[in-house]
Amino acid sequence: MTRRMTVVFHDEALYTRLKVAAATQHRPASDIVADAVREWLEDMEDAELLPVIDAARAEWKKSGGRPWSEVEREIEEAVSGRQRTAGAKSVQG
Repeated sequence: MTRRMTVVFHDEALYTRLKVAAATQHRPASDIVADAVREWLEDMEDAELLPVIDAARAEWKKSGGRPWSEVEREIEEAVSGRQRTAGAKSVQG
């Protein structure tokens, strides 16, 4: 499904750079913007996992480590919790 959205650039230079990049790459500017938004969202999701990773690192420093399976389970729980939250938001919205 294709959805439309208007993006207003308050920075003329940024808009010009986008249009030049799009022309140079022979791609629509909308594809470049979509790729940038997708990458930003993935970065935000990765940032949500940092507390789990930091806690595992602190535990490792404190007690000399713990099994990877334990850390992996916590990461999987964090990811599935995020997916449940995202699913609930899409049902409500």
